[in-house]
Amino acid sequence: MMVTRDWTSSGWLPASPRLAANATADGSEVGKWAGRTRRREGEFAGAAGRIESGGSGEFDVGLLRIAVQPSLDHVKSIVEEGKKLPNPPNLVPLTASISSEFLTPSAIYLKIAANAKTGHSFLFESAATTETIGRYSFIGADPRKTLVSGPKHGLEADPLPRLDAELSKYRVAAVPSLRLPPMTGGAVGYVGYDCVKYFEPRTRRDDMKDVLEVPESLFMLYDTIVAVDHFFQKVLVITYLHVPPPDAPSTALAEAYDTGRKTIADTLHILQNAPLRLPEQGPVSLEQQYASNIGQAGYEAHVNTLKQHILTGDIIQAVPSQRIARPTDLHPFNIYRHLRTVNPSPYLFYINCSTFQIIGASPELLAKADPLTHRIITHPIAGTVTRGATPAEDTALANTLSSSLKDRAEHIMLVDLARNDINRVCDPLTTRVDQLMVVQKFSHVQHLVSEVSGLLRPGLTRFDAFRSIFPAGTVSGAPKIRAMQLIAALEREKRGVYAGAVGYFGYASLDPFTGEEEEGAMDTCIALRTMVFKDHTAYLQAGGGIVWDSVPQEEYEETMNKARGGMRGIEGAERGVSEGFGGVNEGKGVEGGVDGRRKVDLGSG
Repeated sequence: MMVTRDWTSSGWLPASPRLAANATADGSEVGKWAGRTRRREGEFAGAAGRIESGGSGEFDVGLLRIAVQPSLDHVKSIVEEGKKLPNPPNLVPLTASISSEFLTPSAIYLKIAANAKTGHSFLFESAATTETIGRYSFIGADPRKTLVSGPKHGLEADPLPRLDAELSKYRVAAVPSLRLPPMTGGAVGYVGYDCVKYFEPRTRRDDMKDVLEVPESLFMLYDTIVAVDHFFQKVLVITYLHVPPPDAPSTALAEAYDTGRKTIADTLHILQNAPLRLPEQGPVSLEQQYASNIGQAGYEAHVNTLKQHILTGDIIQAVPSQRIARPTDLHPFNIYRHLRTVNPSPYLFYINCSTFQIIGASPELLAKADPLTHRIITHPIAGTVTRGATPAEDTALANTLSSSLKDRAEHIMLVDLARNDINRVCDPLTTRVDQLMVVQKFSHVQHLVSEVSGLLRPGLTRFDAFRSIFPAGTVSGAPKIRAMQLIAALEREKRGVYAGAVGYFGYASLDPFTGEEEEGAMDTCIALRTMVFKDHTAYLQAGGGIVWDSVPQEEYEETMNKARGGMRGIEGAERGVSEGFGGVNEGKGVEGGVDGRRKVDLGSG
């Protein structure tokens, strides 16, 4: 029997079982209305209103009376109790909330980013908004620290040990009464596909052309984030109080508390009072064309080459790709704003890396670690068909996909590969296939999706699990190492962010009952349906799984179907801008090569 599911099955950090169980109506607003007075449009004082001294943690934001939780007295007791533990906590979360009635995640991001001191910021969203699935959106700017790696970027080595060492410096105190979202701070960023050479040296090639010249990895460390709770319709500002060292003056803890309270107050004041300014956007041209790095003929040649390797038994499957460049005068956030409407997905993200931006609507979870259950989860996706023009056609196409022997065989092979990756770091007796070949419907395509999970073995970490799964077999092939070697020999260009991982690693926390240290959360998606925006050019990349009976033309068309969501995001945003400015003619056509070797008609679908 065919099982179908919308894209609500996963997303950024769904509420944990413990949090969901506690998420009752008393998670209501801390602030209370003191009355109603109309403010002058655009009024913004820049400061956070009146902040009281002492342990109450209360302050005013406009007409709202806000209370920071926990109070200073509570923080003092947490710190004193922590001194009894072998590894005392050195971070204490502070938080306050307001209603999200007039604050969308995009509006929050624009306000926070506009008032940031640096060019680094992020927005994580999900198309799903139930109590336990995709419940939160997350926004951050002005990271405390940024870690980059790669040639010309300071560290040409595995980026995970340095990230692990940085995160391991901190332990978050347990404050069960706060009922915080799973993500309260930590490292946000990406690990590019090419980092696999550090995890598996046999895949290394030193002759790969670096077209995009972006870091191989980039992580921003955040002590302050904004979380939007879509279930309770409130906005939480969360910041970490850094516990002073034991030899600090007696007033140091109160001063640290006041610093955290001021951070929250300033942030809430920005959200409540700062004017919402859309990105500066000039006129755009709709006559720009797409240019593939290899074109249709080149991609089909790669397919035929890989089929020969499959027929000789060298590999079972491989996933080649093509990169498509599109010049545009759009502001990158305007692309994201349109992409999230035309291609809603479990993992929506906009990451400003200062000199370039990453814009994505990924359907596929790569690796997730649940700190409560210690299970490692991955979601292999393989098997694709387009959406139908009518509900009946859509269902018929889904039935065709779920009954396709080719797609089912390819999918089962990749599920086995995922089980093997999980078994390398998990107890094999705990490894299970939680879902098998469920049809998930996205904006432009339908996929076969499964879920594989296992219990992490003692002595291993989330970073070990990440290395074992990375990159997913769905973007490399099987056997994975040999497939990656052949892909590199054909593509001859670094993939960069594409097919890597985008996501978040949290700080370690202390169990509220035992005081034992628990590894932080991990939630990463595969950088699919993702574009890198740099120097007024959007770079899209898409691939497909090649097996022995693949038809080259059909495989090429599949890559174009996968890229179409991003293309529509760009084109729709450009049309919106041009209608506002007027007088811009719409162009058509897609170039299939950087030198105009082939023009591809995308059609009207």
